[in-house]
Amino acid sequence: MGLQPLEFSDCYLDSPWFRERIRAHEAELEKTNKFIKELLKDGKNLIAATKNLSAAQRKFAHSLRDFKFEFIGDAETDDERCIDASLREFSNFLKNLEEQREILALSVTETLIKPLEKFRKEQLGAVKEEKKKFDKETEKNYSFLEKHLNLSARKKEPQLLEADYQVEQNRKHFYELSLEYVCKLQEIQERKKFECVEPVLSFFQGIFTFYHQGYELAKDFNHYKMALQINIQNTRNRFEGTRSEVEELMNKIRRNPQEHKRANQFTIEGYLYVQEKRPAPFGSSWVKHYCMYRKETKKFTMIPFEHRSGGKIGDGDVFLLTCCTKRNVDTIDRRFCFDIEAADRSVTPVTMQAFSEEDRKLWMEVLDGKEALFINLYRANTRREGSAQLDNIGFTILRKCISAVETRGINDQGLYRVVGVSSKVQRLLSLLIDAKTCSEIDLENSIDWDVKTITSAMKQYLRSLPEPLMTYELHREFIIPAKSGSPESRVNAIHFLVHKLPEKNKEMLDILVKHLANVADHAKKNLMTVANLGVVFGPTLMRPQEETVAAIMDLKFQNIVVEILIENHEKIFKTLPDSTFPEPISVSVSPPNVPPRQSRRQGQRNKRPLAVYNLCLELDDVDNHSPPREDTPTGSMDSLSSHSPTPAVSNSPLEPEKNHLILESGDLADWTANHPSQIRSSMVSWLNTQSTTTPTSAIKTPAPSSFPFPTSATGSDRPAESVLNRRARAVYPCEAEHSSELSFQIGAVFEDVQLSREPGWLEGTLNGRRGLIPQNYVQFL
Repeated sequence: MGLQPLEFSDCYLDSPWFRERIRAHEAELEKTNKFIKELLKDGKNLIAATKNLSAAQRKFAHSLRDFKFEFIGDAETDDERCIDASLREFSNFLKNLEEQREILALSVTETLIKPLEKFRKEQLGAVKEEKKKFDKETEKNYSFLEKHLNLSARKKEPQLLEADYQVEQNRKHFYELSLEYVCKLQEIQERKKFECVEPVLSFFQGIFTFYHQGYELAKDFNHYKMALQINIQNTRNRFEGTRSEVEELMNKIRRNPQEHKRANQFTIEGYLYVQEKRPAPFGSSWVKHYCMYRKETKKFTMIPFEHRSGGKIGDGDVFLLTCCTKRNVDTIDRRFCFDIEAADRSVTPVTMQAFSEEDRKLWMEVLDGKEALFINLYRANTRREGSAQLDNIGFTILRKCISAVETRGINDQGLYRVVGVSSKVQRLLSLLIDAKTCSEIDLENSIDWDVKTITSAMKQYLRSLPEPLMTYELHREFIIPAKSGSPESRVNAIHFLVHKLPEKNKEMLDILVKHLANVADHAKKNLMTVANLGVVFGPTLMRPQEETVAAIMDLKFQNIVVEILIENHEKIFKTLPDSTFPEPISVSVSPPNVPPRQSRRQGQRNKRPLAVYNLCLELDDVDNHSPPREDTPTGSMDSLSSHSPTPAVSNSPLEPEKNHLILESGDLADWTANHPSQIRSSMVSWLNTQSTTTPTSAIKTPAPSSFPFPTSATGSDRPAESVLNRRARAVYPCEAEHSSELSFQIGAVFEDVQLSREPGWLEGTLNGRRGLIPQNYVQFL
């Protein structure tokens, strides 16, 4: 049962039961007051905790935003780029969520804290004040009444009448105050219900709004989340394939390190201890150096390096070798030693110590040392060719396997990923390769060969070909478009390259990719999506000629190429490429701007190959394949760049006499004649990216002075100040011809690149060594 009502008539009786009912109402209001007080305290704690949570979430979001994954190699797949960008997307999501949380925290203050504080102070506080007055008046009334009743009856009549009047007035005042107090008590009892609950309802409405906003954010984020899950799964699948290839290569190198030596510009390289002679009291010391030797030029380079001192690289020394002589143990108190003499070195001979006798024999054999034993450990790593060939039998094998798979197992889960028993696969492949037994095998109806054995035999046949189906020659060209460009430009570039394959290769690839497209169409049952098929067939169709970790890191791009082939099968194999270049292309070469250091070595420097970026292309009527004029004018790149300092697209037809190709370098006629595919494919890829907005007859590529380096506002060919202390990547190989220069291959990454005092040269750090770099040989990152 609830509180009993307070009747106004009871104010005049003021009975004990009336007083008990008043005390019950007062106790209830006191409890309400304590409840609101605790609720306000908890609400303020909630706001503080919300702000702390928001600060922690924002800090977490900042940490996500500021981190960036590094990758191995020179490019990332689209899936990896999406994964890299995901941390920033997560950060933005949290940021938007915390903005809604801040709105919630403000709404708690405005809708819950302030209204409850107002009710407690104005309403409950007023009741407390009324109670004090009521208690005080009660005390006064009954004290005055007792005093009046104690008056003597002998008092004079006027005095008694005056006393009676005062008592009556005091009683009326008490009754009025009692009535007001009772009214106030009952009013607050009824008022507290909505005055307390309404702010709480507003608070929960704010919470509902916050969670609804979170739901909307999550709903908007759901599409990205699903796409990211696919990106992660694709990357995981490629990782599994790459890891198995890396482990296989590691085991091969572990078994025979010398047969898997990486091909580079040095005939031999490795660590040697070099004797450094000191004044007599101190004797001599042996310092470990990393030594490199090129037999063609007889150039010997040695760089001091000590692993135990933190791996700091010292200043290198380069000299020309004249002779090498073995040191016997009776002439020096150390084993495995030999002497070398240099033509341009003041202190000769230099005594060196190898790590073992075998190591010394190897060095002496390469250095043409006296008493050297011939051990050709640096022979070429020839790949063992299998018996599989790209002939009529090969086409028969492929068609038989594909027909059997599409008839018997197109819906088998894990098709092409589930491998067969090795012995059965080898036996089936041997029967298929043999011309006598190939025609007798019926794979569609035979119960002797299950589907996984057939698919494994087909993959084994493709891997056993002397050369991969997409050829070693075009391997790098297929990889390049997969690393950059828009999806459309990738398809166009691969479309063009497929039609450069030998006819048999293209025909077999067409048959295979058509089948894989059919397999992908049944992905809901066999679970073999285009991405999964790319993982399986990328290494099979595009294995690199040299097995290195760097090549294995490109497996993911091989997978992407296969994905593009499957997704665009009809366009690639059933139509001719959209953009081709007229044959022949007239090339006129203008003398380059030679830096002072370069002018001293003009003859050798001009033989270096040309990067496709350093060109100015002006073609007229490309679509009609009109041949270029024989009177093609030549001009310097300086004159071109002065008229067109920034990349521009012309809207007017070019003059006929401008239908020519100008390449910036020295004499490049030999190089362009020997490398037509590199120039042609790169030009087509570039044209495809421009064809959607610009007629091919009006295309101009940027002049070398504006690409790939940013230039200063003055138009100078020196990089602007903003490129100081930046990273750069080599786009040409370079062989150092002076100790102050750096030697490097294409793809080498330089740190802390700065301007050099010599025009046309930069300074940078490569592998801990600082030196000069030709400006036109690198591209800033």
